[in-house]
Amino acid sequence: MPSLALSMIVRNAAATLADCLESVRGVADEIVIADTGSTDATESVALRYGAKITSIPWEQDFAAARNKALSQVKSDWVLVLDADEMLDASASDNIRSLLRDEVGGYHVSIRNYVRSLTERVWDRAAQLNMSGPPQARQYPAYVEHENVRLFRHHPGIYFVGRVHETVGPRVLACGFKLERANFVIHHFGLMADPEIRQQKSRLYRELGQAKVREMPDDAQAHFELGLEEFNSFKDYEAALACFKRASELNPRVSISWLFSGLALLRLGRSAEALRCLEQAQKVGPQTALISEAMGDSYYNLGDFESARRAYRRALQQAGSSAYLQSKIGLVEFRLGRAASGLAAMKDAVKQEPYAGELYDRLMAAYAMSGNLREAAGTAEAKLRAVEPEPGGYLRAASIHAQLQNWPRALTLLQEGVRRFPDARKLQQALAEIQGMAGQPQQAHCQARKS
Repeated sequence: MPSLALSMIVRNAAATLADCLESVRGVADEIVIADTGSTDATESVALRYGAKITSIPWEQDFAAARNKALSQVKSDWVLVLDADEMLDASASDNIRSLLRDEVGGYHVSIRNYVRSLTERVWDRAAQLNMSGPPQARQYPAYVEHENVRLFRHHPGIYFVGRVHETVGPRVLACGFKLERANFVIHHFGLMADPEIRQQKSRLYRELGQAKVREMPDDAQAHFELGLEEFNSFKDYEAALACFKRASELNPRVSISWLFSGLALLRLGRSAEALRCLEQAQKVGPQTALISEAMGDSYYNLGDFESARRAYRRALQQAGSSAYLQSKIGLVEFRLGRAASGLAAMKDAVKQEPYAGELYDRLMAAYAMSGNLREAAGTAEAKLRAVEPEPGGYLRAASIHAQLQNWPRALTLLQEGVRRFPDARKLQQALAEIQGMAGQPQQAHCQARKS
């Protein structure tokens, strides 16, 4: 029977490594870990599970690090996990049957756990989380993608790419087939502390820039760097340049045209966005995200009828979505069907009561109709349901100020200052409202001290 090794690279992974290694108990015949410079208890955790540990220098190259770990493997097949991942329990029954002579490797589904059904990884939407190990049950959703994580140990199969590294091209170059595995990997890295995630994003951006310099004609390298700029740094001009270059290098890849369109939308260039999205629709599969983005472009251009058609198409493709229902409701409202539009937006809020965007859309519709009392109520409902931010208090107080409801505006701003004492705009607004309401400045000082 072919043997199987777990191969990993780690650094300061003590907090999650035990769960990872526990998940491969009885599955892996060998555990090989390359440590790139841990200063915590990573090594002692690994030793408890019988791992072979090799210290290697970090050379700003994930592929190089993984290949050094591979060089220590003795088994016939290799499974790759990161320390913030776990192998699904079903793999213990299924994985051995996959180690066949005619196959070189397997795409494995990876479930990236997220905090909301609204989140995406690349162009993939979140799915409701109904299963998984106990560690996953606290998360409402996951986004699934695939990567080659199980492959034959062969001298011609190794990782390529400084970042977003993979063995897939090498498996095919060696004449082997790539198939899909019948198990999943659970990934918890997107739930890491925001500062840790930001550090990773800065590293990925740096390595992505180096990868583009090393592989200037690789469309995927440009696209990956664009995603980092788009998602992590919100630098839409830089992202757009990457996506455009990826489209030039490989114009038949729909996702590069899609993200070019999304970047242009963020930059307020809706007509250009629409042209990119039409190209994405032409060369690739017809997806809900493309249709939704087309709806956003039409809406921004004032073509509400076309926007409604695009949103409805997106809803049909997605199956169900409170977000799309809300957008359809706003379009209906703008087309003069106020009652049905407002009803759709209110129902969307009921379906997803923790989604701030849905409150904003309903609030905007009430404000456009001149119904400031309902707009104020919606703004306050958002403060109660969604993690508040300074802008939320400002918005709610501003609407009450328009209604000349000074006491309520004052109360909201005082609450906002107590919660965000360093928010200067809140402090300034509070001082202004106090003056309009005839309140002594002393109240401001008391609010800051409490």
